[in-house]
Amino acid sequence: MSRERIYLFDTTLRDGAQTQGVDFSVEDKAAIARRLDHLGVDYVEGGWPGANPTDTAFFDAPPKLSKARLVAFGMTKRPGRSAANDPGLASVLDAKAEAACLVAKTWDFHVRVALEIEPEENLELIRDSIAAAIAKGREAMMDAEHFFDGYKANPKFAMRCLEAAAEAGARWIVLCDTNGGTLPHEVEAIVADVAKSIPGARLGIHTHNDTENAVANSLAAIRAGVRQVQGTLNGLGERCGNANIVSLIPTLLLKPDYAERFECGVSMDGLKGLTQTSRFLDEILNRAPNRHAAYVGANAFAHKGGLHVSAVQKDPATYEHVDPESIGNARRILVSDQAGRSNVLVRLREAGIEIAPDDPRVSRLLEEVKQREFQGYSFDGAEASFELMARRALGLIKDYFQVTSFRAVAERRINARGQEVVLSEAVVKVLVDGEMLMSVAEGEGPVNALDQALRKDLGRYSAYLADLRLVDFKVRILTAGTEAVTRVLVESADGRGNRWFTVGVHANIVNASFEALYDSIVYKLHRESAPGAKVAGPRLARV
Repeated sequence: MSRERIYLFDTTLRDGAQTQGVDFSVEDKAAIARRLDHLGVDYVEGGWPGANPTDTAFFDAPPKLSKARLVAFGMTKRPGRSAANDPGLASVLDAKAEAACLVAKTWDFHVRVALEIEPEENLELIRDSIAAAIAKGREAMMDAEHFFDGYKANPKFAMRCLEAAAEAGARWIVLCDTNGGTLPHEVEAIVADVAKSIPGARLGIHTHNDTENAVANSLAAIRAGVRQVQGTLNGLGERCGNANIVSLIPTLLLKPDYAERFECGVSMDGLKGLTQTSRFLDEILNRAPNRHAAYVGANAFAHKGGLHVSAVQKDPATYEHVDPESIGNARRILVSDQAGRSNVLVRLREAGIEIAPDDPRVSRLLEEVKQREFQGYSFDGAEASFELMARRALGLIKDYFQVTSFRAVAERRINARGQEVVLSEAVVKVLVDGEMLMSVAEGEGPVNALDQALRKDLGRYSAYLADLRLVDFKVRILTAGTEAVTRVLVESADGRGNRWFTVGVHANIVNASFEALYDSIVYKLHRESAPGAKVAGPRLARV
């Protein structure tokens, strides 16, 4: 029996950015978009072009996506304007995106009070805006704002708004529970009624989590007929958040009631990267992952001692609703050294490293991973550092150069013009092909100065690093106090659009930063197949 297609629409880059304390940079948004694309999401909503400098800059130079369609979000045209003479709508339709999602009022109360127009004019706004998007060659969608409240208040008018979008040619009409107050049984009944007039293959669902029902409401809508579901990574979003797409995806793929009826763009192999994707977002946000998160939390499949552990070891299905390895997570049993082994093997394969599952070096590498994570490392958001650590452990990385010493200083002083200036200077000594090289550089801060000095002269390797640049730098304090352990995450890029993350951990923030920078350069040399003096290992080299 053929299965129906469910289309996944992620709104992390817009809804997630509305979360208190969240402030994505352009580079953050690009990195998250690429990760969602790799996961298998169908649509990635990039933000609202023209609404703020970050979103505008993001759409000026959007990331290249191989599977997902990039969506620009905005409003329908303003009252009293034509679609061709609305700067706000033009910003959305002129954005470098394949699709446009336009939010429209569907609650008659909002039409009267917020827009202060007649109902018929609201229908005109919808029709003209959708038609303009289609004329621009965009896949047109309408977000029906506050639809469920509008439907309860005046179902006839709410349906006319949807029908106006459908008649204008909208590919998707998304039913929004904007204030998150609708309950699952209401969602299912209302969506089923809507689907009598508009085919479910053109309907989507967008829910907020104000009653802790966003995922349940999304699933209820799917049962009632919608075939596009919207959500955010880790349920990020305004107020209490949005539907958590990290919970929706495995439910659709692993729970028989849905898996037997539906399919989506995420493959079973892709599903194994779900936990890593969830934690990647937390690294971007510089926050600790929710250990109790459904499916992907560190404690989602954690079992304590006694009879419980005995039962799990005999029959995991007794206490685990799905196989943790299917979503890239791991069973945590203290008496077992197998927890996480499959994860390591998957990560090795992704890095192009083939090794027998029973190779004793896998166990040693797993123990090293656990030890490093105990020290504060996190490899979920730093794949390049993980790959280097694995290659060092397996003797699969060349020895390019050795750092013998480095020094970084910061000076604040008053210059000749009476201005306060802060200068940073770094000195790095490296051994390349038996020759000692020393480089000195200034930078905007000690880390920037170290980065400049380290790459300034690496002998025959300098040519391989000409297009290397530091894209982003994040610091997270892991323990309290002035002697706190610090984790630094560095994002690097090259001229061909490749990006990678490296991590460093130390009580000294400069040393943690240098470790991440060092790994970034070594990873670049490895990717470029630069010649090395020898193969390093088997050992786990440290800076």
